[in-house]
Amino acid sequence: MKGTNLGEFEELALLIVGVLADDAYGAAVIQELELRTGRNPSVGAVHSALNRLIDKGFIKSEYGAASEVRRGRRKVFYKLTPAGETALIRTRELRNRLFDLIPKLSS
Repeated sequence: MKGTNLGEFEELALLIVGVLADDAYGAAVIQELELRTGRNPSVGAVHSALNRLIDKGFIKSEYGAASEVRRGRRKVFYKLTPAGETALIRTRELRNRLFDLIPKLSS
């Protein structure tokens, strides 16, 4: 497993995989990122982030069934791993602790 630090875009992609649960595949991740963040990420940027998350052990990928709509091609679905869930929890806790230290924002 590579380093376990999350970049900002990786964190967003990991969160979206968690939000989508069983429906997390490439196009759905892109669409949800656009909807939730207002960004317009490229297919390459999203797949690169998903591949880095796989390398870090935060998500796993599985092939779905082939479909006629996709001309026999199968979707690749992504799921959070226990390490991915832990990474999200730790990131949230760290952000909350740091946010609480900002004098004018923590009250």
